[in-house]
Amino acid sequence: MVRKRSSSRSSPNRNVRLADQIRQDLAQLIQREIPVSRAGLVTLTRVDLTPDYAHAKVYFTVMGAQPAAAAEVLNEKAGWLHSQLFKLLHIHTVPRLHFVHDAGLVHGFHMNELIERANRISGGAPADDDVEGSTDSEPQPEPPDDARG
Repeated sequence: MVRKRSSSRSSPNRNVRLADQIRQDLAQLIQREIPVSRAGLVTLTRVDLTPDYAHAKVYFTVMGAQPAAAAEVLNEKAGWLHSQLFKLLHIHTVPRLHFVHDAGLVHGFHMNELIERANRISGGAPADDDVEGSTDSEPQPEPPDDARG
């Protein structure tokens, strides 16, 4: 009787765990070894691995530097970071690193600004109390005509 290997079920899970471990280890290495003056404050957002673990796309955001300049510095150091990962991770194949600026957060902030601007223009910006549906803390309406004297 021939048994099928169950690696197909564990492979995606292993890929996610390895990508997360690479992200954590790289974040520590970058923080310790790459000066903020060269690359800015780099935050790694995610790592995508190819199925054969040969390549890793490392997505990052940066503060204090232009994204293109930070990507250039990180990609210059990719070989050294790869060798450091090889020492930290005890796996046969350590992926080749490719750093890519993650524009998703910038896009999200831009969309948020557009929504806020549209709400201000239309006068439809909900107050904090309106979001919760609470009427207790809303300003009181004017008194009825018979109470005005």
